[in-house]
Amino acid sequence: MRVENPANASHCLSSSDLLPLIEQGNKEYKMDEVQLGSHTIRSHGFAIARTHMHDWLILVLLVVIWVVILIIHPFYGFVGKDMMDDLRYPLQSNTVPVWAVPMYAVLLPMLIFIFVYIRRRDVYDLHHAVLGLLFSVLVTAVITDSIKNAVGRPRPDFFWRCFPDGKDVYDKWGNVICHGDKSVIREGHKSFPSGHTSWSFAGLGFLSLYLSGKIKAFDRRGHVAKLCIVFLPLLVASLVGISRVDDYWHHWQDVFAGVS
Repeated sequence: MRVENPANASHCLSSSDLLPLIEQGNKEYKMDEVQLGSHTIRSHGFAIARTHMHDWLILVLLVVIWVVILIIHPFYGFVGKDMMDDLRYPLQSNTVPVWAVPMYAVLLPMLIFIFVYIRRRDVYDLHHAVLGLLFSVLVTAVITDSIKNAVGRPRPDFFWRCFPDGKDVYDKWGNVICHGDKSVIREGHKSFPSGHTSWSFAGLGFLSLYLSGKIKAFDRRGHVAKLCIVFLPLLVASLVGISRVDDYWHHWQDVFAGVS
């Protein structure tokens, strides 16, 4: 009885035999492309939300942890008279208000995600982008505010927060005895690291990576315009960090720590 070698038999396939296989593969590839554009919120939204239910529960837990951290009183370290030389910068308002941070770090990227979804009709891309963005921002917020409370570094304008009338008072050990508004003093002990900077790079940095993937910025075709689009969010985040030093709300070390 003669047994044929399968390896030799494969070489006997003619072009007429291979043609149906190639056509079938092309049809399957085209079907995948069509299905990619048919994954809408209405058709697959509930299924994907149920699949990632635990991820959203962890996200809610992060929000609760972050709120608790905001309530916790920061550490008040020793602030002597000799240390006031670097803490006498004027107390002024923010160039970038606190309410504006979630607008450009969270809402703006989400609007771009929605725009991409409208064009591609891929709810998986929309869901993963939103989930990734929220995780990036919330994990950064928890870490940043935890360090703020633990370190309790005075801001550059701490003198005027502590002594709004300009008359400094110290105890027998040389530590400050503040008589300013308690909420202003408390905020004055949250210099390190910069929250504005960390939020900006968490949200806009995620957006930069998202855009680089969508427009294929690193496909070795040499499109400099694509790189400009990718680096634009990072430039905005960098300018926000610089504004924190210009406003005397942070030392330059705080901003560098916020970036990292």
